[in-house]
Amino acid sequence: GVIEFSMCLFFAKLVSYTFLYWLPNYIKYSSTYSPSQSADLSTLFDVGGIFGGIAAGIFSDMFGKSACTCAVMLFLAIPSLYAYNLLSSVNLIVNIALLVIAGGLVNGPYALITTAVSAELGTHSSLKGNSKALSTVTSIIDGTGSIGAAVGPLLAAYISNLFGWTSVFYMLMGSNVLAILLLTRLVKRELQNVG
Repeated sequence: GVIEFSMCLFFAKLVSYTFLYWLPNYIKYSSTYSPSQSADLSTLFDVGGIFGGIAAGIFSDMFGKSACTCAVMLFLAIPSLYAYNLLSSVNLIVNIALLVIAGGLVNGPYALITTAVSAELGTHSSLKGNSKALSTVTSIIDGTGSIGAAVGPLLAAYISNLFGWTSVFYMLMGSNVLAILLLTRLVKRELQNVG
């Protein structure tokens, strides 16, 4: 599961860090808010991420299915990103609600993979108690995710300049689809172990 979760985290961090770097600019572009107001408003995405990380941990512990938890949240993030792009300029309340929801669904899987999943994989019985395995597995997973964190904002700059912000959102939604596809084998295995 290390490869699957590593590549999933690549795309999850790509989406998360694109928001981290570009959300204030997007809010300013798509609304009448000042740069300062846009920056303040963008912090609500991270507030949602706090709740999303907690929810991901609770669901993963409750059901014992980390891959399923990540896949469901990544799947639900797709319509939330679409809705944010479409409806964020309606009014402040809608913008706030969509930011918190999208933040939770985007950052929940990211938080789960970098913490609980890494620890779970690093202490797997197949590693026969190798104490160095935890740091190696965590480094592989988080390092792969960090590449996505670097690529996402660069792609967003390029795509927004050439095709506009809607295309950036399609790129983010496509990244979530790829993250889900990468988890398919693990999700199937978790669902087969029901009972």
